[in-house]
Amino acid sequence: MKLIGLTGGAGSGKSTVAQMLRDLGAVVLDADVAAHTVYEPGSLGFDLIEREFGPDYIRDGKIDRARLGELVFRDAEARARLNAIVHPLVREWMAAATANALMRGADVVVQDVPLLFENGLEGLYSEVLLVHVPAEMQIERLVQGRGLSEDRARAIVAAQMPIDEKRSKAGYVIDNSGNVDETRRQVEDAWKKLMSAR
Repeated sequence: MKLIGLTGGAGSGKSTVAQMLRDLGAVVLDADVAAHTVYEPGSLGFDLIEREFGPDYIRDGKIDRARLGELVFRDAEARARLNAIVHPLVREWMAAATANALMRGADVVVQDVPLLFENGLEGLYSEVLLVHVPAEMQIERLVQGRGLSEDRARAIVAAQMPIDEKRSKAGYVIDNSGNVDETRRQVEDAWKKLMSAR
């Protein structure tokens, strides 16, 4: 089985590329989905977050992700405390899901990990694909596509490793600043190269 890392900055279009990889036959595991799963009500992650941040971050019996997100994007110390809880649980979930895909006979598993380089995880993968757009385009997409304020969008982008630094670390770079057909051509080209290297 080939294990591939997929990453990019916020607003770069990783979800679009992930779907293209699924269409080509990859099993794609999403670390954001894992992160939400590991602090569902009744989970260890939920209990640990409630203990660490208090009842003000619980709403309708669930973690108030919007409120917690506001806190951690403006407070690096709070972000580090949240990451210390969530990241080990996410790695455990991803490892179990990867093992499950392997047992079901998957040839290629792509782990979609937004903070792959920030967390020094590149050594886990045979190759890393980066979805790249210029930083200003990231901000524009976060504002227009997700309805964030420009200040919040800039804070999210600033909290991540600069996209051009990520570019220098990736084995494959998908430029997602053009149209969807241009992106698909690059994904298909990268896929052929990845498959021929097996």
